[in-house]
Parts: sequence; C-alpha cells; structure tokens
Amino acid sequence: MNQQDMTTSSAKLLISACLLGDPVRFDAQSKPIHSKIIHTLKQQGRLIKACPETLGGLPTPRPAAEINHQLIVTTHTGIDVTHEFQRGAAATLAICLEHNIRIAVLTEKSPSCGSQLVYDGSFQRHLIDGEGVTTRLLRKHGILVFNQFELEQAHAALLLIS
Repeated sequence: MNQQDMTTSSAKLLISACLLGDPVRFDAQSKPIHSKIIHTLKQQGRLIKACPETLGGLPTPRPAAEINHQLIVTTHTGIDVTHEFQRGAAATLAICLEHNIRIAVLTEKSPSCGSQLVYDGSFQRHLIDGEGVTTRLLRKHGILVFNQFELEQAHAALLLIS
C-alpha cells in the first residue's frame, strides 16, 4: 500500500486505549503496539480510543476478570462484574455510533475485547475460542472487530469502507 492510500480515507477506527499506551489494563499497564498504520491514523486524527472496562466504571488497577461459557464475567475473587462489562460495552458501542465507526481493533484475550480467544473463567490461564462482551455487542451491530495481531487486515477493511 502506498502513502496515498493511507491518506485518502476518512473513516475512523476504534482502538483499545491500552494498545495506544494508556495504562488502563487491570494491572494498570498498557499493551502498546507500534506500527506505521497506527502512527499514520493517529496523525490523521482517525483513531478513537476506548477502554470498555473503565467506561463501565471499573477502576484501574482492578482485580483480573475472566468470562465463562455462560458469558458471566467474574474476578479471581469471585465477584460478578458482568454488569460493569455490559455497561462498558454499551458505552463503547455509543462511541462507535457517534463517530460512524465500522471497524475496531481490540485487545485479544480480554473478557471485554477478545475477538477470537478469551480466558475461560477458571483463572488457570486456559484460553478458549470465544469473544469478549464488547466484541460480541459491536459485532451484533455490524462492526467488524479485529485484534492487535490483525492490524493489517483491519486497515485493509478500513480502506474498503472509506
């Protein structure tokens, strides 16, 4: 892809705030990704960042949480935080609708943002096929969700809708 392709599009991309370096993960850390795509979209003002968990009212830091097969999200101490995750998903969807966002890049394995894999709720670091609460809601509303390892695919989809 040439520089012209990267600058002619106007569609915005939703991205997990932790992937841009914001220390909003449960452990008050981030998972920044460094790429020319992110750099260019950021310069163009086409990135909209969100952390569904903080939007749902959860503090940073916070206890680690996982999602089980029944889509219940609990902390490692057994506290049900499903409502906060649902509230954060709804707030993230509202941001997407406000900005007419059709593509999102969210953090894989998260009980909010996982798009292919999530931890199974046993707190034994077992991954299962599945999606987080936010990913599920965004996809239900027609928003394409990719993870941080699929950035090039997300960018290609973004160019197609622009």
